[in-house]
Amino acid sequence: MSANHYDTIIIGSGPAGYTAAIYAGRANLKTLVLEGIERGGQLMITSEVENYPGFPHGIQGPELMEHFRNQAARFGAELKTVMADKAELSQGAPFRIHAEGQVYTSDTVIVATGASARFLGIPSEQAFKGRGVSACATCDGFFFRGKEVAVVGGGDSAFEEANFLTKFASKVTILHRRDTYRASKIMVERARKNPKIQFKTFVEVAEIYGDEKTGTVAGLKLRNNQTGSIEDFPVQGLFIAIGHVPNTGLFKGQLEMDEAGYLITQPDRTATNIPGVFAAGDVKDHYYRQAVTAAGSGCQAAIEAERYLESKRH
Repeated sequence: MSANHYDTIIIGSGPAGYTAAIYAGRANLKTLVLEGIERGGQLMITSEVENYPGFPHGIQGPELMEHFRNQAARFGAELKTVMADKAELSQGAPFRIHAEGQVYTSDTVIVATGASARFLGIPSEQAFKGRGVSACATCDGFFFRGKEVAVVGGGDSAFEEANFLTKFASKVTILHRRDTYRASKIMVERARKNPKIQFKTFVEVAEIYGDEKTGTVAGLKLRNNQTGSIEDFPVQGLFIAIGHVPNTGLFKGQLEMDEAGYLITQPDRTATNIPGVFAAGDVKDHYYRQAVTAAGSGCQAAIEAERYLESKRH
């Protein structure tokens, strides 16, 4: 086989991808990680991580990902900060992965491309992302203890985030562009009964303001989408809950996906519909979306890939 042939190619470089690389490397598999242009996944825009086991005083998201990456390299994984732009999986092994003009082949593939939170797309959002603006209440809610925050969205995830945030925040306001919600009736009713939750309808966030140097949010400019008027709305944090988009465009027409585009794997496994191709992390998980669960499924995928290769060789 050529120098560009590997036992396994891991596409993606968040907790799932790097953990898969650690386990694959320790299993003596020739491993290539195509990290993407922005390596490290969503933790690269998370300032403080306090819920990852082993770091009792917390750790910066980018620092945690650097630890993951260094550990993968220590066990022999070849790491390339390039974007996979084509995957030929349907014909079976050897699989062919194209990345920036190069073609790499492998006997197994682990897809760990993650999912991207949908954001509002307004310029001021970028200045506070990962600090005063978050897309994960479970990750960041603790930092808003005793503060007033807002949640943008109208689906179940927005209401789940709002209810969770009431454990910490003194007040949570759900902002929605309509006066009807996609969330289930029971979720809406639960929120209405929570004294800490308030509602503002027919509004859209026009601007986020505060101290950009420290990442401290002071408030929002809300646009009424019926009248066009602008309202100043003081809050110390903003949570975006308008959904996630799994990064699976590369695999459409090859790997089975659900309606939202998440990869479908065998029950309690990481194996996809194509033998030798496995999926790990947020690319298949729309429920937990945590670094620790992504890392766990990366471990599972590497073990499954190793056992698949053993079964083929014997």
